[in-house]
Amino acid sequence: MTNTPPVCNYEGSDYQTSFWDQANRAYEDAAEAVALRRMLPASGELMLELGAGAGRNTHRYAGYKKIVLVDYSRTQLEQAQKRLGRDARLVFVAADVYRLPFVDGLFDGATMIRTLHHMADAPLALQQVERVMQTDGTFILEYASKQNLKAIARWLLGKQQWNPFTPEPVEFAALNFDFHPKAIRDWLGEVGFRIERTLTVSHLRMDLFKKLIPLKLLVAMDSLFSLTGNLWQLTPSVFVKNTATKQKPVAAGFFRCPACESAKLTEAGEVVICDDCHKTYSRVDGIYDFRVDGIK
Repeated sequence: MTNTPPVCNYEGSDYQTSFWDQANRAYEDAAEAVALRRMLPASGELMLELGAGAGRNTHRYAGYKKIVLVDYSRTQLEQAQKRLGRDARLVFVAADVYRLPFVDGLFDGATMIRTLHHMADAPLALQQVERVMQTDGTFILEYASKQNLKAIARWLLGKQQWNPFTPEPVEFAALNFDFHPKAIRDWLGEVGFRIERTLTVSHLRMDLFKKLIPLKLLVAMDSLFSLTGNLWQLTPSVFVKNTATKQKPVAAGFFRCPACESAKLTEAGEVVICDDCHKTYSRVDGIYDFRVDGIK
């Protein structure tokens, strides 16, 4: 795997503070929490949180014995450490989703929330997720839908050029994509996931509603509307619960080299060395760095 798509890098970003903490998004956060509660298993062994950022959702996976937080940005993981503490249950890994540094069939749970919309090659990213999932493992995916009511209305009124009904993704800003629900379903099936449930989220994502309707009522209404997700997906955010269907042997090891895909790695102090290709990776201040630009 020598050539991979470009990666959206939040290095140095204050995304958690500027986008979530200070931007009146308590409704969106609470609505997503409801979706996760409905979809997450009650308990599990090893959770992979892809696009973990500053750890906004990590506490919601409390039923898992260990959680691996993956993000391309080291600074986002540093913020997650400050937010969550140095809990022994947490493993922090800077990595490229297209080159996940884990052995096949390792995780019994995985989530990718507000992350797929940065994927220039979504099928390849989903293929990597499936590779590291155990047979019958649960994968919860959130994606941005191009077929939402606002986009449909704008297209019908001639205020946007792209068609919300066509299957291809739309890149509305650099490395920011909206996807057609059918395309997502097709890709999930092709890589080996079976869809178990779909929930629509953020039905009322309008400043007017946030001003006029109390937060608890707003979330309760969204929670009720989301139950129609198996029938239609017309919201900007969609959650899909999936089961990994491919039969796999029990995982041997934990990390694998993203350069040569060998699982023969040796940790020595603040360095992780691949025994086969001799590439080295760092583990500094509790954060593993398996990014391509971290390869020496």
